[in-house]
Amino acid sequence: MALAVFAACVVESVEALTIVLAAGMTRGWVGTWRGVAAGLATLTVIVAVFGPALTALPIDVLRLMVGGLLLIFGLGWLRKAVLRGSGFIGLHDEAAIFDRERAAAGRAGASEGGRLGDPYAFTLSFKGVLLEGLEVVFIVLTFGANQHNIPLAALAAMLAVLGVAAVGVAVRTPLARVPENMLKFAVGVLLTSFGTFWAVEGAGGDWPGSDAALPVLIAATLAGALAATAWLRRVHTERIEAPTGMVPR
Repeated sequence: MALAVFAACVVESVEALTIVLAAGMTRGWVGTWRGVAAGLATLTVIVAVFGPALTALPIDVLRLMVGGLLLIFGLGWLRKAVLRGSGFIGLHDEAAIFDRERAAAGRAGASEGGRLGDPYAFTLSFKGVLLEGLEVVFIVLTFGANQHNIPLAALAAMLAVLGVAAVGVAVRTPLARVPENMLKFAVGVLLTSFGTFWAVEGAGGDWPGSDAALPVLIAATLAGALAATAWLRRVHTERIEAPTGMVPR
């Protein structure tokens, strides 16, 4: 559980860091840091409001709800990872995203500042921290509440966020060398597997061997995803190599 939380939070932290660095290095750090602080404050309020509510739910209701949400979340990540791995869509490139965000920030008009510092930098960093942070909060609360161990999930998330932030501040560049596409593939497999496992339990079903079925489910999900990637890669290659006007079988 902790490993899945850690890996997912690394991915989200890298994406948030890319946006924050682009804003700070282009527009200045005053508005950027204030946007980061506002985003973190908003996330704290959300955790304070919804965290206790989740833990108060009956375990079967919680597992069904969490399992369904994780399935939606995990299948979305896994779908994109399979399409990227097969070549149907481009790989996720943090360096390119950093350049794009930085160029957009540079084109924005100058500001006189104020309490927020530079409004564009504030808004950009606030949005990045809030949106990516919401996914981190979701992962921590769902995994932690279902396993009755929110502190462990929160610790894994904190280590991931602080580790990415420390490296990012030290080098002041997007962590383009982090194998994010591979991480997203792995996290998609884990979230889909946990989601399926908990949803079935929440609906009243029983897994053969109880918790021992989870590693088998993860292996089956991974095998299915790899098989889908290989098949789609072959289809993609055939489409590229097929003569104009001909559709491969």
